[in-house]
Amino acid sequence: MTVTRTELADHIETAFTAGPATRDRLLAFAAGSHARPEVIEVIRTLPERSYPAMRDLWTDLTHIPIGD
Repeated sequence: MTVTRTELADHIETAFTAGPATRDRLLAFAAGSHARPEVIEVIRTLPERSYPAMRDLWTDLTHIPIGD
C-alpha cells in the first residue's frame, strides 16, 4: 500500500501544534501514533531541518501522492 500525504498528515499533524518540527520530532510523533513502517521510512528520507508547517514538507516529498 502506497503512503499518501493524507496518511502522513494523520500521523504527524499534531507535531506542529507547538511550532516548527524537525525530522526527529516528526519521527517521534509518527512512532507514537503507531504509523506503518512505510510511513516512518518516508519521514526518514526528509532532510534534517526545521519545518515551520506541515505544508512545508511537500517540497521535499513531491513524489508522495495526496490521497488514494
